[in-house]
This record gives sequence, C-alpha cells and structure tokens, in this order.
Amino acid sequence: MKTGKLIFQLSAIGFLLLFASGTLAQDNSTRPRAMNSVNARSVPDGQELKISGIVTKRNTDAFTLREADGTETIVSLTDRTRVKTERKGLFRADKSSGVSYILRGLRLKVEGRGDANGQLVAARISFTEEDLRTAQALEARVDPVENMASETKALAEANQRRIEEAEQNARKLSGQIDELSAIAAQNREATKVAQASADQAQKDASTANQRINGLDDYDVVDTIRVHFRTGSDELTDAAKEQIDVAAAKVQSQNLKGWLVEVIGYADSRGNSARNRSLSERRAQAVINYLVTKYNLPMRRVVQPFGYGDLNPVASNDTAEGRSLNRRVEINILVNKSITSSAGVIE
Repeated sequence: MKTGKLIFQLSAIGFLLLFASGTLAQDNSTRPRAMNSVNARSVPDGQELKISGIVTKRNTDAFTLREADGTETIVSLTDRTRVKTERKGLFRADKSSGVSYILRGLRLKVEGRGDANGQLVAARISFTEEDLRTAQALEARVDPVENMASETKALAEANQRRIEEAEQNARKLSGQIDELSAIAAQNREATKVAQASADQAQKDASTANQRINGLDDYDVVDTIRVHFRTGSDELTDAAKEQIDVAAAKVQSQNLKGWLVEVIGYADSRGNSARNRSLSERRAQAVINYLVTKYNLPMRRVVQPFGYGDLNPVASNDTAEGRSLNRRVEINILVNKSITSSAGVIE
C-alpha cells in the first residue's frame, strides 16, 4: 500500500514537471501535429510500430505520446482502434475500454501502422488500472489549474484589448481636444473682432444719439449787449458798433451750426405792457440791422422776443442801473451736436 502511494506521488511530481514548460495551456481544439523538434517522430507510411510512453497531449481523435527518451509520436484514433485496461490478478481478465479513457498523463502502449501524414494509426492500445488511476488523479488536479490558466490568459488578452482600445480612444480624444482647442482659439479671436466691432458700433451709436439729442440743444458761445436811450428803439452809433462786433466775431470764428438769439429788455419806468412792446421793437431793430447790413439769413435767427422790464441786470433805482437794463442781448448759439470732426454742413 505504501509502495503504491509512493509510486503515485512520484508519478504526479514527474507529470507536473513534464507540463511545467507550458504544455498545460495548449489549445485542445485543433488536431495535434508533429512538434518542430529533433525528438518528433514521423512514422513512415505503412510501417508497423509498437511504442510505449506517457500521453502529453490529447485531442478528440488523436494524442501525442512521449517515450522515455523524449521522442514524441502523434497517434491517430479510428473506429477500429481497440483499447483495453490490463488488470492484475489470476482471476481478473483484461477489460475493454473506450478511447475516452486515454487521458493526459496516462502511461500506455500503442501498436499500429504509419500513415501518409507521418502519424501512427493506433490498432491496439493498452494500459494498466494503476496507470489509469494515476492519470485520472492527475487530471483532477491539473484541469482546474489549466482552466484557471486559460481563464487568466483570456482575461489578460481581454484586458490587453481594452488597454489598446483605451489608448486608441485616448489618442482620438486627444486629437479631438486639440481640434476643439484650435476651434476655441479661432472663436476667441472672432469674438474679439466681433466685440471690437460691437464696441465701435456702440460708440458710433452713442455719438449719433448724442448728436440727435443735441439737435435742439445749444451752447451760448458769446453774448453781446446793445444799449438804448430811454423810451427809444432806435440804434445809436454806439449800438451799431456793438452789433458790428458781434457780426465780426461770428465771421472770424467760422462757426458751424450757429444761430443768433436776439432778446429785448427795458427798464422799470412806465407800465409793463409798454415796456414789453418797447423791448420787442428794440430786438427787431437789431435783427433788421443784421439782415440789411450783413445779409443775415433768417434761418439763423431765433424768433425775437421782448421781456420788457423783466430779468434786469442792474438795479432800476439808479440812472446807471436803468441804462444797463435798456438793452438787447445778442446770444451767439452753437448746436451741441456739432463738433469739429463731424463735418456738418454750415
């Protein structure tokens, strides 16, 4: 009993060493072919051969047998192949077995003839019960390891494919990011240009709005006062000289968009109605002088108005103050919307 157990253990160790080179992970789905090694045997077609050894590879219709000297032979199985299990004992006859008993690690004997492919076509195969139990025990231990190795290999291959796909996706994504970055840069430049255009348009619109809003708004650039005698609307020589000064100033400055506002006033002596009428006549006298002497276009003249004794510039309690209040104010106006760069027609 101990000897059998020892033989079993030694056989198991030898079998594991035999498959340590990687034969356990071989694909069993294809028909085995002669190994590309000096120990591979090619059996001549029709030659009879009897060999013994250990099964190292097993397929559905063939297996590889390795002899003690390392020579390997591919053995083909057919429907005529006879397989038997040799049993020890005086009263125990050999047992007929099927090809399914041929396992990796099984020590057996083969008799047959060579075929055109250099393989040994098995006619008879035999093995002992003890060798069969050893092979079955080894298969029970090796198959899970092989399956795990196959699964690990498949998992590694799947992971490698996923890694390659991830790398391809990363490269593709990198290219897309570069492309999007270039597009974003172009969009930023386009946005800057558009913003500059929008800012300029806003500036132009603001300028236009200011000019439009300023069409009815004027700045007083100068005021000339023309004085009159008490109760009179006639222009004195001194008054005409004051008007000439106003006309010369307009001509010398070459103003654009200018108007003349003429307003008449009176002192407080007399009644308000008479003073208002007198102030209007004084304003009209100034306008008549400007039109007749300087050919002043009427479109440049604001409708004259007389304030009478309102808005005095000095006290009416003194002769000097009343003299200052008997006046016509000539206001030279320029439209606020007109600038030196606007190029508005005069």
